[in-house]
Amino acid sequence: MHLVASSAVVLFSGGQDSTTCLAWAQAHFAEVHAVTIDYGQRHRIELDAARRVAARAGVPHVILPCDSFRALGGNSLTGDVAVAAGTDPVTQLPNSFVPGRNLIFLTLAAAYGWQHGITDVVTGVCQTDYSGYPDCRETTMVALQAALRAGMDAPFTIHAPLMHLTKAATIHLLWDLGRFDWLADSHTCYNGAVPPCGACPACLLRARGFLAAGMADPLLINSMPQ
Repeated sequence: MHLVASSAVVLFSGGQDSTTCLAWAQAHFAEVHAVTIDYGQRHRIELDAARRVAARAGVPHVILPCDSFRALGGNSLTGDVAVAAGTDPVTQLPNSFVPGRNLIFLTLAAAYGWQHGITDVVTGVCQTDYSGYPDCRETTMVALQAALRAGMDAPFTIHAPLMHLTKAATIHLLWDLGRFDWLADSHTCYNGAVPPCGACPACLLRARGFLAAGMADPLLINSMPQ
């Protein structure tokens, strides 16, 4: 493996957190690649959002297919289950949880990095202001980093710059990076609505973050009728 100095791969969904991570990566690495996973998600609009934000950033962008999650179903992001508030009484997880998603996505991003000699992988997972997903926790990232290093025999590092930030702090981080306007092209809504529905758990979490930050969401401003 021929390593490329100061380069990173960003696991990029086109959402608020991964958009912030893309800006963070550009501030910390000379070369940045964005990798988006097409996993059969119902809200296909996020693929368009990823393309738009990556174009704004001027970074190489690739969309990798991974349709097994659609076949598995059983959740509100890939199956026919409606998005619900709260958690499942048995699993204690939201019905938007896609089991194994971050594990497989980060492995695919690392495999892309391996092919390009890049061992720094950036992801927007966060255990401070998150939806209760176990694959967003720091312990998961530490374990996965060790597995990637062993399984590909390469010195991979997983960077999770938002891990201990609140949504409000994440918003201020993007503002400080000078890329706040990128959020106008981002997508968060679990229902895939444009303008966003404003009622699903993802929309509510995003709205609470902007309220706490004392700032207006560029996405909502951009969505207002002219």
